[in-house]
Amino acid sequence: MDQLGSRAPKKRSRALAVPVGLALTASLAFLPVVSASAAPLGTTADAAPASKADTSGPKLSYVANLNAYATMKAAKKAVERAGGTVVTAYEQIGVAVAHSQNPDFAKQLRAQRGLFVSVGATRTAPMTAARTTDEGATQQLSAADAAKAAAAAQEGQEPLEPNQWDLRTIKADKAHKINDGSRNVTVGIIDTGVDDTHPDLAPNFSKGQSANCVGGVADTTEGAWRPYADGSDHGTHVAGTIGAARNGIGVSGVAPGVKIAAIKVSEPGTSLFYTEAVVCGFMFAAEKGIEVTNNSYYVDPYLFNCKTDDDQKALVEAIGRATKYAERKGTLHIASAGNSDQDLAADSLVDDTSPNDTTPVPRTIDPKVCLDLPTQLPGVVTVSATGDKGLRSYYSSYGLGVVDVAAPGGDKWQVPDTPDANGRVLSTVPGGGYGYKQGTSMAAPHVAGVAALLKSAHPSATPSQLQAMLKAQSTKAACPTRIYNAAGTLVDATTCASKWGQTGYYGYGVIDALKAVK
Repeated sequence: MDQLGSRAPKKRSRALAVPVGLALTASLAFLPVVSASAAPLGTTADAAPASKADTSGPKLSYVANLNAYATMKAAKKAVERAGGTVVTAYEQIGVAVAHSQNPDFAKQLRAQRGLFVSVGATRTAPMTAARTTDEGATQQLSAADAAKAAAAAQEGQEPLEPNQWDLRTIKADKAHKINDGSRNVTVGIIDTGVDDTHPDLAPNFSKGQSANCVGGVADTTEGAWRPYADGSDHGTHVAGTIGAARNGIGVSGVAPGVKIAAIKVSEPGTSLFYTEAVVCGFMFAAEKGIEVTNNSYYVDPYLFNCKTDDDQKALVEAIGRATKYAERKGTLHIASAGNSDQDLAADSLVDDTSPNDTTPVPRTIDPKVCLDLPTQLPGVVTVSATGDKGLRSYYSSYGLGVVDVAAPGGDKWQVPDTPDANGRVLSTVPGGGYGYKQGTSMAAPHVAGVAALLKSAHPSATPSQLQAMLKAQSTKAACPTRIYNAAGTLVDATTCASKWGQTGYYGYGVIDALKAVK
């Protein structure tokens, strides 16, 4: 997540860019089998709300999760009687998205236990016509730094590659001499949108697997997947790290031979990532045959979603059903751990940012019960961030048994020996430019790129097999003695725990692109 971007301060991405930033579940073995036909992916129901329903409240969006024996037809009728309108229905996973102005809408549906397992509002603010996890704002590449990089480029390197310390850290530069990745593999970037007109992204962009899922219904019209005019550069930056082409123009991605697709899920203006859009994103990826998704964000409006809360429980279940469905269809999910410098394996944490779309109410939560979505969901690969010196980045969240692997996310205090001497990650930004960001939002796409290389080398591998290879091929990293804090001071690394061949900071280790292609 970049801070803004990755775990953006709060919101929504998990990227930590230079001046300000972007940033980012639960075990759901239960997946309902719905017998009746439901509205297909992306369709809208036209039923009018029941005339007697209360409509005095703000218009909110809800997810309704059906039980194993309920039909979607019966669920839709119940929604209408309660004063709601079904926006889209996913028969495959038994989830309906609805809008309603009835203040008791969720309560009335929850009372119908023969139909619904859980029902919850996806937001606390009235719907408006959205954010990510990176740390800090984007730092644009200057003409002077671009010239210095180009002057230092060696034969076979992209013009800006001398500044890409992150590629060398995971041996992606060596991997490219063996295999750039297969055109039969697509990485779906569930994010703020991607500028597919960027010269480094256009050669690998897959329009047929791209969409705008904001609102919960996939819009595949030309350009719908691009960032809003007033929107974030987060998704475009992530896209470059994964799949910028080796075409002699700018930077190189970790997997420059695979295809990339954009699935936009962030609201305009606020860059908030709401549940209905994220569920749509995972379902769209599954139906379009996307092999890997990158998720450098957390789902708004809650940093942690508690299964003891009726609304938040429903969000966990809806997204959990969607990720599991996509996994069963062959999609591996990669997610950023977040930029809050929190131990996700702790007994308790303070969440003072939720809900972030209205007024936050500070609370102490148990991260085993209150989940960071989608990063803590079963089957999702959770990624922490490191800097050029191999130390955990000062902002990166961590957790023994929670973090699976680590990857370069950038750290302004870990300064590399590059022409620009910039410890952040350089990648593409809208309009054909390049910029630096830091955050776990920047770490996750490195892992997504390596996963794509693995899938290219092992086309029949399942998501669970790809995840096992990612872990087994990672370079082991022990707990460090010291790390940098937010002020740039080296302090004792007392928060790093180790066990079972893993550490809380790095999981099974730092990912390795060269091993993936060998």
